Amino acid sequence: MSTIETAPQPLYVLTDVTRTYTGKGRTVTPLTGVTAEIGAGEFVTIQGPTGGGKSTLLQLLGALDRPTAGSLVLAGTELSSASNKELGRIRAEDVGFVFQGFNLIPTLTARENVAMALVPARTGPAERAARVEEALAHVGLADRGDHLPGELSGGQQQRVAIARAIVKRPRVLLADEPTGNLDEEMRDEILTLLESLCAEGLTLIVVTHDSAVAKRAHRRLRLKNGRLNAV
Repeated sequence: MSTIETAPQPLYVLTDVTRTYTGKGRTVTPLTGVTAEIGAGEFVTIQGPTGGGKSTLLQLLGALDRPTAGSLVLAGTELSSASNKELGRIRAEDVGFVFQGFNLIPTLTARENVAMALVPARTGPAERAARVEEALAHVGLADRGDHLPGELSGGQQQRVAIARAIVKRPRVLLADEPTGNLDEEMRDEILTLLESLCAEGLTLIVVTHDSAVAKRAHRRLRLKNGRLNAV
């Protein structure tokens, strides 16, 4: 069992978390007895080899999947035994996601893409509009709301994706290679933005292969052979 140094005021508490998949006559276990705590307001990076379980861990942290065994608690809620309704509420309100590929809808404007994140929360039109404008301004795109993704640079598209994630006002932002498609200058701009969000109290968990990204975190973790350890 791997044990990570305890962080103050934990937002996440993982205890002996294991995830096993069975199919086509074989069993795969990407996570094996992971025990860790991640504090509220921390910036944590997770590194490791391709296929080493990083995306599986993010899915568990984001309430998109459940552990096969062990305990996974987010802000006092046990995700492994929570109802599907409760997991849906957590995804809609407490967790924001950012991906390498931006995942913007090409036929929708930046403003409309950001607004999509509020659909599950059934936010009223007036509040939804105000929060979308607030989120776009927060990422420096107050004047780009009417632009389609194809009219924006890669860095601007990722800023829209971040605005879409934070418009929910989540507790935690989970990012899977958020700078993987950007050049160094854009990478550093996005990192500075993410750091500013973390400084405001948002918990930030980033999967990355880029050591330049990892070095800017409060804590660096490494996932290898299903086990999580401090770097």
